[in-house]
Amino acid sequence: MRLVALAAAAVVLAPALASAQTVPAMPTLDETPAQRTARRAAMMPPVHQEDAALQAAVASETRPAADRARDPFRHPFETLTFWGLRPNLTVVEIEPGRAGWWRNILEPYAAATGGTYVGVNRPLEGMGVADGSADMVVVARALHNWHRAGRTGPYMEAFFKALKPGGILAIEQHRGPEGLNPDQTAPTGYMSESYVIRAAQAAGFVLEERSELNANPKDDHDHPYGVWSLPPVRVSAPREGNALDRPTPLTEAERAELDAVGESDRMTLRFRKPG
Repeated sequence: MRLVALAAAAVVLAPALASAQTVPAMPTLDETPAQRTARRAAMMPPVHQEDAALQAAVASETRPAADRARDPFRHPFETLTFWGLRPNLTVVEIEPGRAGWWRNILEPYAAATGGTYVGVNRPLEGMGVADGSADMVVVARALHNWHRAGRTGPYMEAFFKALKPGGILAIEQHRGPEGLNPDQTAPTGYMSESYVIRAAQAAGFVLEERSELNANPKDDHDHPYGVWSLPPVRVSAPREGNALDRPTPLTEAERAELDAVGESDRMTLRFRKPG
């Protein structure tokens, strides 16, 4: 499937623990590239709280070298600060995966700061914490899979139930163009920002802030094998049974061009459970 270029709203990064600011208008398709560039240029630089324990967890050599190599694309310290991570929180990560990229930061940070880290792979079978006891639920690049399986709504409801009043739902997701059918974009790994926002709001969450911290304007969301064409997965040939894949492998020039894009364009959102 061929996707159109994204027109996403640029958002000012706020300090962690700061009060919510006015949420900008939803991304639309009528914003020109020049307007988007101007809006990003007008963004104030992010302000980050000093958290030596979090800095140490991110910089730790106990993290796999491959994980640390991705930090320039993933901005772990800045992203976790934006989400509001701080000492002594109970943090639930949804589907951390075997590699555990976020877990390798969150788990040692929790251990060092009196917090609790819980990894959950099947939210509908249990969130690993008592109802109303979690401070933060972290979701990274998973909503395209949930949509395809019809799980988005039930998962959001489980997160809402697990969080304390005032608790945070932190989401990072490959961001696709607005106005496209999510049934068509989900198999490519991309979801629109408005889809994710509506799904969380339907469960009762309030959108508090969103940022362009993990945006990548080089990503045109139009790749031969979906988002997995890009680093770090770097799929370079059609996958068996995937009808949406281009039927021919990448040339060396195409592989180099995709590597130069870097990781995907991603939304970074912070929701809060009212209360």
